[in-house]
Amino acid sequence: MLSHEETLALLAAAKAGDESAKEKLISENTPLIKSIVKRFKGRLEYDDLMQLGAMGFVKAMSNFDEAFGVRFSTYAVPMISGEIKRFLRDDGAVKVSRWAKTLATKISRYIDEELKAGRAEPDVDELATHFEVDAQDIVFALDTTHYLVSLSDTVGDDDGTPLGDRIQGDASPDESLDELMLKELITSLPEREKKIIVLRYFRDKTQSEVARELGVSQVQVSRIEAKILKQFKQDIED
Repeated sequence: MLSHEETLALLAAAKAGDESAKEKLISENTPLIKSIVKRFKGRLEYDDLMQLGAMGFVKAMSNFDEAFGVRFSTYAVPMISGEIKRFLRDDGAVKVSRWAKTLATKISRYIDEELKAGRAEPDVDELATHFEVDAQDIVFALDTTHYLVSLSDTVGDDDGTPLGDRIQGDASPDESLDELMLKELITSLPEREKKIIVLRYFRDKTQSEVARELGVSQVQVSRIEAKILKQFKQDIED
């Protein structure tokens, strides 16, 4: 491990354009990046997570100032973690891992079996225990269900306008059939289902946040959302 003084010297050299100093900093801090990447295991391919972690580390190198009064590693940790979280939250093209999709399918099948047997719907902690994974992995796997269709997708042979943009504002004479149809689909939803779609896609709420607001479980929100989006996709394709 580099000493604090060695790290500061390499940072200064890297900011001055010394590529070897930048490479040495990254190399020496790879264990730190790996330790943070492990927290997101299963959400993306490992190589993708490492690349995102390295990007966050490079940003930390560029933005760090000794005047902050903290060690560089202390400053770098939230930068690395934040880069990964930002990608998972904002990148509409994120590739959900096969592991997460498989787990989501198993969860859905298990819940159906429990309900058919007359037992209560298991919550996140119970699912985590049954599948021997962390609760956050259950939440992430369930959240992958919204990739069935996204309001950022386009429909038909239009000009490429995202669905989310196409349902905003009052109707105008030149609104397309797709826009009118999507508005009708959302308007026709029962109140609870409509609120879930609005909170998830127009208020940028997570499934856990929606669950707390509605007083239901996150598992219920996930299942309801998946059902709505699947129906939307079918209706639009038809």
